[in-house]
Amino acid sequence: MTDFASCKIDDGIALITLDDGKANAFSFDMLDAINAAMDDAEANADVIVLTGRAGVMCAGFDLKVMQNDPDKVPDLVGKGGDLLLRIFRNKKPTIIASSGHGIAAGGLLMLSADYRIGVDSDSRYGLNESAIGMVLPPYGYDLAAFKINNKYLDNCFVGAMLVDPHTAVKASFLDEVVAADKLMERAMEKAHEMQKLDGKAYYGNKKLVRGAVADKIEADLKTGKGLKVGV
Repeated sequence: MTDFASCKIDDGIALITLDDGKANAFSFDMLDAINAAMDDAEANADVIVLTGRAGVMCAGFDLKVMQNDPDKVPDLVGKGGDLLLRIFRNKKPTIIASSGHGIAAGGLLMLSADYRIGVDSDSRYGLNESAIGMVLPPYGYDLAAFKINNKYLDNCFVGAMLVDPHTAVKASFLDEVVAADKLMERAMEKAHEMQKLDGKAYYGNKKLVRGAVADKIEADLKTGKGLKVGV
């Protein structure tokens, strides 16, 4: 693991913290760090909690690559998709304790987890690719269609609408909103609730609900479908 992501495990709960000192963008280094932290969490914990630094969960893919290095875009977007799929189909319950913005790939990160807690703040959630000249990869639509409330799907996916935390609950980027100083307390409370579930039954039922979507995402990633993220 590197400074981009740390993993601390206590009482069977793994806390993975993203902090690149900036926007927690999905760079190659950040993705490598999160995957290393996930390796530790999956091997040694019952429940996984992901959080960010104050005010930021994740602001999307690294724009230095996305805007200036087109040859590397498919690799970065594919690597990001692999991580999102890893979270989406994980055997362990996964919780996001979102300390702030979850935009673009950060919005997809919110859609990949089992339970999402945000804070009552001026943070925003959504998929703004239509505003920044990008077409999402197929896995972006698959996650959005699976999770986003259909009433909000067009505006959030096509219209690049960013929403506040309370609207994010209605749209289903989040499951609940708490005061900022209660975020980690609530995340740990939820983690202990999920820890009491039967792990094999939880994963079996998760596969029934998510299996077809996860399999499609995996197949698309293997073929590289839509990873250039171009218009």
